[in-house]
Amino acid sequence: MFIQTETTPNPATLKFLPGETVLGEGTADYPNAEAAGNSPLAQRIFAIEGVTGVFLGRDFITVTKAEALPWDHLKPSVLGAIMEHFQSGAPAIEGDGPDTAGHASHDGPDAEIVIQIKELLDTRVRPAVAQDGGDITFHGFDRGIVYLHMQGACAGCPSSTLTLKMGIENLLRHYIPEVIEVRPVA
Repeated sequence: MFIQTETTPNPATLKFLPGETVLGEGTADYPNAEAAGNSPLAQRIFAIEGVTGVFLGRDFITVTKAEALPWDHLKPSVLGAIMEHFQSGAPAIEGDGPDTAGHASHDGPDAEIVIQIKELLDTRVRPAVAQDGGDITFHGFDRGIVYLHMQGACAGCPSSTLTLKMGIENLLRHYIPEVIEVRPVA
């Protein structure tokens, strides 16, 4: 098994590409070891000292490290943990499937606007941020304000505010006049 790595805009995060499917659909965000209870893969990676976050995508794994530790020391251990996991045959996630919060339904007078927002996020935004090792999920629309949650390499990235304001907000405002602003949610 050959696992490729890619840098991300977030210097504390590396993207690992195992060359195999990680999750069949959706994404799973583990901001800490306690949250990784249903993921043997994330648990194995969190067992490495210095790992502070794990994000699973369709064909990649994004790992965030503590700021003080250099990637030169952590990267071999993470590569080994990922290889061991895939060789074990264990699933990436046991029990409940990946997070589908970005696909929650929305009723009410803004339902058509929400459908348009989600369509743009799914077709234009999410593929781009997945290339950087992250994901953005829709959390709500209220009085012209779109609420989004940034995950993986996007969470804590120095350029995430710029991505939200200059990229996503401008895109949504261009196609959907009812959108006034985009705000992050924790």
